[in-house]
Amino acid sequence: MVQKNVTKERYEGMERKELNVIGIGPGKPEGMTLEAKAALDESSVIVGYPVYLSLLPAEYNTKEKIATGMTKEMERCRIALETADQGKTVSLVCSGDAGVYGMAGPVLSLADTFPEVNIRILPGVTAATAGAAVLGAPLMHDFAVISMSDRLTPFEKIRKRLLLAAEADFVMVLYNPESKGREGYLRKACDILSEVVPENRPAAYVRCIGREEEEAWTGTLSELREKQVDMFTTVFIGNSTTRCQNGRLITERGYQRKERL
Repeated sequence: MVQKNVTKERYEGMERKELNVIGIGPGKPEGMTLEAKAALDESSVIVGYPVYLSLLPAEYNTKEKIATGMTKEMERCRIALETADQGKTVSLVCSGDAGVYGMAGPVLSLADTFPEVNIRILPGVTAATAGAAVLGAPLMHDFAVISMSDRLTPFEKIRKRLLLAAEADFVMVLYNPESKGREGYLRKACDILSEVVPENRPAAYVRCIGREEEEAWTGTLSELREKQVDMFTTVFIGNSTTRCQNGRLITERGYQRKERL
């Protein structure tokens, strides 16, 4: 099926019903794309989780905002679609990229109920790339992104993904490493990875990426096991070529070897 961009002709003689699903990046306004900013400028209503709404620049304080709490993702998406269906231009915001553990999937799963609403998914900077920039260049080769949250995924499946990614020598990025209801999950992950990965493998994390309270740490897998982290932390475990140089992580891709040939 070929998708076409929606043009102004579609809206002639009818209300404009538009929902923008926006990843606002890691947190600071500078991390938001120009496309996302333009969509927010055009929106009359902004829907989101309270923390993400609070990260928006002050220039959007005059916009109507609708917030729903944690675990209310489907309700949030439904409210955004219903509001857009009333003829308003709406933006549903989340952190990072809307298509990476974000709101794009839930919105599209409800889209058939609101056939007149035009849905646009706008990309954002996800925690993997934003955190990598803080740490140096850990994602220069193939990498796997794995969520440690077992709220929607059985932990046994998470365990299998960790093991297989380690065996394939991927750099790994762990989202949602721990929360108040999932204490000790980072330690579990490190224990699982230690079955395959040496304990001196470079590891790191960045907390509150792109925000005033940003904090970065680098060390080894064995040291990572003892660290206290939370839902605002993104964890990185290197592959067999990752090294720490002058406080920064670098994963080789092979440019140096090619140059020597």
